[in-house]
Amino acid sequence: MATIGFIGLGNMGGPMAANLVKAGHTVHGLDLSAEARARLEEAGGKAVESLAEAVSQADVVVTMLPAGTHVRKVYCGEDGVLAHARPGTLMIDSSTIDVDSARAVAAAADAAGMKMVDAPVSGGVAGAAGGTLTFMVGGPEAAFEAAKPYLDIMGKTIVHAGGAGNGQAAKICNNMILGISMIAVSEAFVLAERLGLDHQKLYDISSTASGQCWSLTSYCPVPGPVPASPANRDYQPGFAAGMMLKDLKLAQEAAHASGASTPLGAEATALYNLFCNAGEDGTDFSGIIRFLRGAREA
Repeated sequence: MATIGFIGLGNMGGPMAANLVKAGHTVHGLDLSAEARARLEEAGGKAVESLAEAVSQADVVVTMLPAGTHVRKVYCGEDGVLAHARPGTLMIDSSTIDVDSARAVAAAADAAGMKMVDAPVSGGVAGAAGGTLTFMVGGPEAAFEAAKPYLDIMGKTIVHAGGAGNGQAAKICNNMILGISMIAVSEAFVLAERLGLDHQKLYDISSTASGQCWSLTSYCPVPGPVPASPANRDYQPGFAAGMMLKDLKLAQEAAHASGASTPLGAEATALYNLFCNAGEDGTDFSGIIRFLRGAREA
């Protein structure tokens, strides 16, 4: 069993760390939130107060942080992970960040004698709790093989997407598809409402026809057809609109930097920006159907 330093014990990181504890690993967890640290203790992990405590004796370091600036600081700062970890330590960054930051931190880790992968996730809070996340992994083959046993504990589908930063590239491309498709499905239900077509009837038809997609069959934005979808609990987030907006912005930054044409991605970003600016950033991203209706009621 390994000693794991886990940095970032929020809605996603907390359950991921707890699953590593359940598997028998020793987890030293760090978070700015006392409540998050307490939850790790309740799960059987050990909360610590500093980066040095979290990583100095670790075989593996896992991070789940908000943005590229945080990842750069946590790893490369004067008092960061690379300053305190032992040579050869395996680094797994599961944050969703910009590709350039992922590659810069990976290069710094390699120069310091560490193995590192970027391994952002899909699957939301439920996937984190259930250990069914999808990991999109970037990094050298040897680092991927070293990381996979730990990713297997926290996830169900583990895909090696290529070199450093490619995990992040896969994540932002995937979530651009998701953001666009949720708007399309929501627009279809809004149109159906105006035309007098029942929600369930549209679902029964489109879920078995050419309109079928994950946003419809697994995360339907109206109550009823998919009982587990957030629409049935007043759009309490599995994946908040603010997080979707973050990922769409990352995709647009990457598109501009690489010269890719993503007009639907740009439009989805604009719509989620309006939705979040209306005070809905903490609402599930499927709640954008309420914005498209021009009303707050589901």
